[in-house]
Amino acid sequence: MKIINTKDVNFKSEFDGILARAKSDIKGVSTIVMNIIDEIVQEGNTALKRHIEKFDKWEVKSDVDLMINPDDMKKAYDNIDEKLRDALHIAYNRIKTYHEKQLPKSWIDFESNGTILGQKVTPVDRAGLYIPGGKAAYPSSLLMNAIPAIVAGVKEIVVCTPTPDNEVNELLLAACHLCGIKKAYKVGGASAIAAMAYGTQTIPKVDVITGPGNIFVATAKKLVFGEVNIDMIAGPSEIGILADETAKPHYLAIDLLSQAEHDEMASSIMITTCEEVAQLTSNEVEEYLKNLSRETIARKSIEDRGAIIVASSMEEALELMNEIAPEHLEVMTKNPFELLPFIKHAGAIFLGENTPEPIGDYLAGPNHTLPTGSTAKFYSPLNVENFMKKSSIINFSKNAINELGEACALLADTEGLTAHAKAVRVRLEK
Repeated sequence: MKIINTKDVNFKSEFDGILARAKSDIKGVSTIVMNIIDEIVQEGNTALKRHIEKFDKWEVKSDVDLMINPDDMKKAYDNIDEKLRDALHIAYNRIKTYHEKQLPKSWIDFESNGTILGQKVTPVDRAGLYIPGGKAAYPSSLLMNAIPAIVAGVKEIVVCTPTPDNEVNELLLAACHLCGIKKAYKVGGASAIAAMAYGTQTIPKVDVITGPGNIFVATAKKLVFGEVNIDMIAGPSEIGILADETAKPHYLAIDLLSQAEHDEMASSIMITTCEEVAQLTSNEVEEYLKNLSRETIARKSIEDRGAIIVASSMEEALELMNEIAPEHLEVMTKNPFELLPFIKHAGAIFLGENTPEPIGDYLAGPNHTLPTGSTAKFYSPLNVENFMKKSSIINFSKNAINELGEACALLADTEGLTAHAKAVRVRLEK
């Protein structure tokens, strides 16, 4: 694994390359995606069937074929291994408990002049969840997207997932049953995003779309934003690790690979203050790679987009990691909580050697749908509020309008909005 030192003469250019890790060719695929969206808008299910036959390689004979039968979800749930079913329940309960703590509250405030102000929080009516398929199926993503919607109180949840060769992952079906999903469809890619954003004869239009996907899915979400709300524009998975001389190289190495095995575009970046730890970790990465089931994918990710940076101090390491703003950040130091106040930008922070990133992927509780590509500088993890909206509440008494009305009208006068000013002044006592 590539090792670079902050003292190297070419470090800045190397680091700039790391910061550019998430630049994806959205512009390059926008025309393709826009055409897909237009076809869905104009033709609905007819276009959906054509896209499925082209991309997922199976013939859709009727609109019913687009749907996943809830009975199949129940059957899959009943048939999975008991220990696996128990694991799903553990994950479900922990994720639900965590997200229940996020629930925002409506509130009302009363002022002395009779003014009543407040905020009303309500869930969206219908949420659309995109669950990736293709190279791998992710039942955990179903839990992470469905549970905050359930906690928020969303009444109708729509799931879309690609089914290459018309095969649906059994564990995904079981997770759908556990989450009480009634409407799920065998549709993937940009077609699924367009179908949920605009609606078709079979798939209902939703209010918000969440869930990760490839470049086509990300581009489609960007293009339909405004027609619906979205969670974020997510790119390939990534991990950052802060390590000092106490960190165990074999832990560091396998944790770096836990992201590299996602796909060739994933990024695994470690910053350490110890050159020996850097070298030993690099060696361990090579040893682990030889025995990974997804070695080819992980190796390409590590070679093309992985790096170990040796920093001169932990202060420098923190500064660099805040610039990277990784999706997942592990802190593998002697006293990890001491660094927490200095971490400004990260999707999820894993503290200590017993907290590997995968524990967050599945059942720690916090959401694993996280901002990537430095967008942790301004995005948050998927949460209950993604499925809710806020309305302001305003009520003025006669005393309140008399007390504050003229100041309001004066501001309206200044902006040249005569009717605004008049609408206030006609209510003022002479």
